[in-house]
Amino acid sequence: MNEEAAIDPIAVTRNWVEKAVIGLNLCPFAKAVYVKQQVRFVLSDATTPEALLEQLAEELVLLRDTPAEQIDTTLIIHPDVLEDFLDYNDFLENADAAVEALDLQGILQVASFHPQYQFAGAAADDVSNYTNRSPYPTLHLLREDSVERAVAAFPDPDVIVERNIATLDKLGVEGWHRVLAGGEGNA
Repeated sequence: MNEEAAIDPIAVTRNWVEKAVIGLNLCPFAKAVYVKQQVRFVLSDATTPEALLEQLAEELVLLRDTPAEQIDTTLIIHPDVLEDFLDYNDFLENADAAVEALDLQGILQVASFHPQYQFAGAAADDVSNYTNRSPYPTLHLLREDSVERAVAAFPDPDVIVERNIATLDKLGVEGWHRVLAGGEGNA
């Protein structure tokens, strides 16, 4: 078995959630649902955008029909499709259209993470992009009411973005990689 085949995208993504998203407090709302095991991790075998869209629709329906106490949020990890960030970014319109077609707007939303994530106006190597860089292309399905409760409990949610950029500026790209490898960062 080659080394590539031995890599478990779910384990790698869990490591990213634990060490970066929760460990660096990039999302102050993630820890509560993660420790309660309310995060569903799905490894997609999709190799086309159409197959991924079909799976996304299935997962949206599953999340809609499952109590939040069981599954509050879902991460669909899709390593074999939409590896190019621009293609992925274009696909997000289809993801939003699926939410609308299922009459789930205002109930569920899709957030986006990608290894090549790049904010509009940011340079490709800008460390701020790492706030949305995941090990694999990932669609994050969220419940609107959970997001609203989390934001209401946080005094100034706009500060989160500013704090995350400051954390990553201090950490740097090398520090980011050390954090994911299990070493200490400089944040």
